[in-house]
Parts: sequence; C-alpha cells; structure tokens
Amino acid sequence: MREFAVLSDIHGNARALEAVLADLAGRDVEAIVNLGDCLYGPFDPRPVADRLLASGWPTVAGNEDRCLVEPGGLAESATARATHERLAPEHLTWIESLPKTLRIGPALAFHGTPPDDTVYLLSRPDGAGGIRISTDAEIETATIGAHERLLLCGHDHVSRTVRLGDGRAIVNPGSVGCPAYTDDRPVPHAVENGTPHARYAIVRIGDDRVDVEPRSVSYDWNAAAEEASRNGFPDWARWIATGRAAQ
Repeated sequence: MREFAVLSDIHGNARALEAVLADLAGRDVEAIVNLGDCLYGPFDPRPVADRLLASGWPTVAGNEDRCLVEPGGLAESATARATHERLAPEHLTWIESLPKTLRIGPALAFHGTPPDDTVYLLSRPDGAGGIRISTDAEIETATIGAHERLLLCGHDHVSRTVRLGDGRAIVNPGSVGCPAYTDDRPVPHAVENGTPHARYAIVRIGDDRVDVEPRSVSYDWNAAAEEASRNGFPDWARWIATGRAAQ
C-alpha cells in the first residue's frame, strides 16, 4: 500500500507549513503532493517559496498562483500585489512552470476541478452567503474524463473525502495556511472551518482501497495573524486567528 501526504492552499503561511512538516516527521510517506495556491497571502512569501523550490514536491498551479504571473492578475488584488513584490524572479519562474493537472501513479492532482482551477469541486456556494456540499451528479459532471481511481483537489479549503458510485475517491486535504475566507466569485460567500488549525491529509492507496487520514495541526496562528495585520491585511488576520470569516 502506497502512503503519501497531500497539502493544499498554503497561501504563504510559513508557520503553518513548518508545523505540518513537523507533524509529518517520522512518517514513512512516499511523497508529498502540493495542490496549489502556494504563495498568495498576507505574509512574506519567500520562506515558503524557497522551501517549495528546494523540495521538488509534485505541485500543480492554483488560481491564485496564476494571478501572480498572468496578465491582469495583479490589478485585481492588493494581496497579489503585496505577494508579487516580495518574490524573486526564480520564484515567479517556478510558478509559471507549474502544470494545471498532474498524474501521480493512480491519482490525478489538480487545484479546483480538472478543467478549471477557479471552480470548487466538493462544495458549491449556497446562495445564502455560505457553501453547501456538492451532489454526486455535480461532482461527476465536473470530473468527466478523469478516470483515475483517486482525484486530489483543493481550492475551497475544507477537508473532505467523497467516494463516487463508480468507485473513484476524491480527497480535499483542506488548507495548510488559511482556514477561513470570503470571496465574491461566482457569488459572495464565506468559507469557515471553525478553528485555525493547519490542515492536510495522509492518503494510503492499495489495490482495492483508499484510506484517508485527515490531519489538523496546531501552530502559532496568533503570530501568523499578527504578521498579516502588520502587513495591512486585518481580514486575513481574523481568518487565520479564528478560522471564522465573520467579525
């Protein structure tokens, strides 16, 4: 049985990433897979960027990786501009090199859905300011053509595992670095995990089974929130310190 770790949505939070890696220490994982949105956030992104470049972990691009390097991306977000101005050319070159999807043995890794990294897979905005769980039919429509036994996604920051009727398993490990947020696309909504822990998953895959171990790790989230606040991002500070989106 193969065992590997799945990380997503680090968002430049070095304290959370180091806590996750400390939690992984001593685990005999075959690989660490990174599902994107690596650096975009209210922190100095260079420690995370340097760590990821040195790691060689299989990594896919997230929508908020692309906004750092694609035309027009910086114009839409103060967070993107603050992140971009702290990155070195080699960091940006690495982001540009990231694939949209990546096959890793029996698994397909991507950020949102296989064709679109801006769309949630296992949840949907509920039209009332929150999110709801996606139906199997919605998930199947979004993953047409993805025939791998195991699909790995991130993007909505919520840890969840779904098994479809055709036997495919889908794992979202949750977010390493951002446990809550608000967004206005496709409609205004909030995502809340309810606690500020760093989240990731251990996945074990055998010939006839997939076992998933969600992990929730404590770290100094108050220090992370203070850094976000010092950098001029009080909303991020609240999300990181509380795991809640509302004031």
